[in-house]
Amino acid sequence: MRHGKKFNHLGRKAAHRKAMLANMACSLIEHKRINTTVAKAKALKQFIEPLITKSKAENNQTAEKGTHNRRVAFKNLRDKYAVTELFDSVSEKVGDRPGGYTRIIKLGNRLGDNADMAMIELVDFNELYNAGKPKKKSTRRSRRGKGSKSEAPPVAVAENAVESKEAADIEAKADDSEE
Repeated sequence: MRHGKKFNHLGRKAAHRKAMLANMACSLIEHKRINTTVAKAKALKQFIEPLITKSKAENNQTAEKGTHNRRVAFKNLRDKYAVTELFDSVSEKVGDRPGGYTRIIKLGNRLGDNADMAMIELVDFNELYNAGKPKKKSTRRSRRGKGSKSEAPPVAVAENAVESKEAADIEAKADDSEE
């Protein structure tokens, strides 16, 4: 029975699982994307997203809170270079994102044991997905604005019609003066 088991144990003891997730999180922070199984990717997502939130919150708080957040991150990651990278470049890049810092993309099955494989990556570091999408505007528009958009093109057409009529008048005058 699985009563009260809120997370995937991944077939490992607690110490092995924590060490594995810490190593995978350090690799993800360093390389910005890693390939692993789907189950490990989901467990890693739950492990690293709170740490990214803590790194982002350091910039908005006092030095005491920032030091505490660094210590909490170091307790989980156990790598000072990964913590430095997390609190510097990663926290700057995700500063305006309210959550969802990682993306899991399923890759198919592994040849050896047919395990479901996935790529987990930091969302803001993928230029291919972010290049085509413009940044969203922070303002919201009401539905009343739709009517003004539909009125604009007929005005432009009317102006073009007036210009073309003036051009026809000028050509007619030119023809009259030639005769």
